[in-house]
Amino acid sequence: MITFSVSLDVDTTTAKLTEAILAVPMGLVAHINGQANAAKRGLTVPSDQILEVFRPDFAVRVWQADKRAGIDIPLRIHVYEAGGKTWVAMRSPGAVFAPYNNALLDQIATELQPIFDKILSCLTPYKKTP
Repeated sequence: MITFSVSLDVDTTTAKLTEAILAVPMGLVAHINGQANAAKRGLTVPSDQILEVFRPDFAVRVWQADKRAGIDIPLRIHVYEAGGKTWVAMRSPGAVFAPYNNALLDQIATELQPIFDKILSCLTPYKKTP
């Protein structure tokens, strides 16, 4: 799991990530705003947002490699508030596809990692995964 804190609030962090996602270019499949959804039910929770990120050409390749892996796309970036800090968390593409033990999925993960490194690098102190 890639996890790091940033010195921005959740909304600003999510906005910066969204800009980076579109610039790469990847697709922002969904933006789930947990605190806004909770507020619609009269509940107050700390900030919690999820960005679902992928692109159709990668999706088709994932399905061709192993249809079961479709459950694991799009990939997700979780931005949340805890302990007075804003946190960013994501399972790396390699970690997401590793359970399938499939060379084609491993290749897709290898192609996706630098894309997600670029997205996450819009935030400091993110360091690219080795």
